[in-house]
Amino acid sequence: MQYRTFGKTALKISETGFGAWAIGGPAMAGTTPIGWGKVNDAQSNRAIKKALDLGVNFFDTADFYGLGHSEDLLGKTLRGQKDIVIATKVGHRLTEAQEIRQDYSKAYIVQACEASLRRLGRDAIDLYQLHAARMPDLENGACIEAMELLRQQGKVRYWGLSLNTFEPAPEAEWLMARNLGDGFQIVLNIVNQRGLPVIRSAGANGFGIIARMPLQFGLLTGKFDKTTRFPANDHRAFRLPPELLADALDALEPVWSLCEKYQTDHTGLAMAFILSHPEVSTVIPGIRTAAQAEANTRPFPQLEQEDMDALWRLYEAQLEPLVARMR
Repeated sequence: MQYRTFGKTALKISETGFGAWAIGGPAMAGTTPIGWGKVNDAQSNRAIKKALDLGVNFFDTADFYGLGHSEDLLGKTLRGQKDIVIATKVGHRLTEAQEIRQDYSKAYIVQACEASLRRLGRDAIDLYQLHAARMPDLENGACIEAMELLRQQGKVRYWGLSLNTFEPAPEAEWLMARNLGDGFQIVLNIVNQRGLPVIRSAGANGFGIIARMPLQFGLLTGKFDKTTRFPANDHRAFRLPPELLADALDALEPVWSLCEKYQTDHTGLAMAFILSHPEVSTVIPGIRTAAQAEANTRPFPQLEQEDMDALWRLYEAQLEPLVARMR
């Protein structure tokens, strides 16, 4: 395992981290699935321990993943482990009517932090992230006051912003202009390269970058075909409906010739693409099994610039229009 420094912080983290959304299990907001379907906690426990054995020291979760179950499971499994870095997020909650509400009020963030600390079994959160806060939330200032207060109290070591999945990110530029926070979590993969301008700017300004969704809901693993269907309690059922899945698989066909060139598989190429961007501090594939932990922590090749450029051209011409449909 190789390690990279997270921006200007003192955090030295594994270049492959552990994305813990999936181990949160099934969760619903009314009739809307917000999880990854059924999971086995014993299997998740083995996956976490295998990742540790392979040198992973960075674990990313959120209080909304499994409505607290992901944090709780990580807390129990990692209790007593030294030299690990845990990042979690705040800002999403369910109302009594089971509707998703974004809440970046100072009181809520402080309260939610205490709850996350209890579930994680820790005295401090290494990296606390605002979960998709937008410009009005930042300009209001309450969420920033909360983060700075929690840092002063020692309950948070560093804080940042997990950016919206599909839209441009003026929020990152706004925070960097004011030297607020320490880093950003942003989508980056072969299918979705919208975040590259922000990533390059953040790297130049000393902010850490967590690249999420490296496999774009599994599209880049090579495991899906046009007959693949997802259960109703899996969020991919509405993000990758049959027609969109088929179009995406067709558009990706030119990519896979690079697997032979670099002597790797689909997942390996997808991970290599992200780690070939020097600004990226870590990439966090979703890991549910020990086998996935092994597949995602092996050495990955460095892609040549001509191939990176070719993947960008394919994105601009064919993949970017598909991203707009993956809501």
